[in-house]
Amino acid sequence: MAYPIHRFRALADLTPQEEQALLALGNPESLRRRGETFQREGEPTKGFHLLISGWVASSLTLRNGNRLIQKLHLPGDMLGTPSMVLPTSADTLTALTEAVTAFVPFARYGALFAAEPRLAALFTMAIQMERLALMDVLAVTGNASAKEQLARLLLDLHARLMPIGLVRDDTFDLPITQEVIGDLLGLTGVHVNRTIRSLEEAWLIAREGAQGHRVRLLDLDGLRQLSPLKARQPSFQPEWLPAAR
Repeated sequence: MAYPIHRFRALADLTPQEEQALLALGNPESLRRRGETFQREGEPTKGFHLLISGWVASSLTLRNGNRLIQKLHLPGDMLGTPSMVLPTSADTLTALTEAVTAFVPFARYGALFAAEPRLAALFTMAIQMERLALMDVLAVTGNASAKEQLARLLLDLHARLMPIGLVRDDTFDLPITQEVIGDLLGLTGVHVNRTIRSLEEAWLIAREGAQGHRVRLLDLDGLRQLSPLKARQPSFQPEWLPAAR
């Protein structure tokens, strides 16, 4: 199993040397069981993780003890990169499904800036795309209806799962509970369930499977019109990007 590098290919044409360096960046793979927390907020850390397969949640714990899920991570994502500017972990990482990760020591990542400067710059771009995604979440939180927020989330998952072959006929697995969706959107589980039903009644989505953990987007255009934000499209090989070696 290899780390999916589609996110970097969306930013630039990678040389064979860059692809090899990217695929060799992480330590041997680690299997994460569903529900396993493998990084805790506030604990010392010396690196970040590459997500090879599975779904992982990044969360913070508020002073009142409530959990705030900030991000759903999918294969190809980098987990825990904000911690590189702190003495301890910035967030908690929990496997929502069985997952496979590879740990990258910060020192090994830092060496990229000398050995593969263009690849290091692409990492910077990928991390900035994460920042844009969080900006979008912040923009809609409290400023959009539950239906609008859910439409944006489903479109985001569709766009991120498509490049790794996990969408077929606009249908994909949604292996997370309504509680997790509620934590992510700032809604109660009851409100999430009611909102999902409203999207079904509007013929925008359909749930499939015995437990409804598979979703089909019936009307992509309708969901895009409902979403309060347009999808971000990164620049491909911007002028400032260092030349390939």
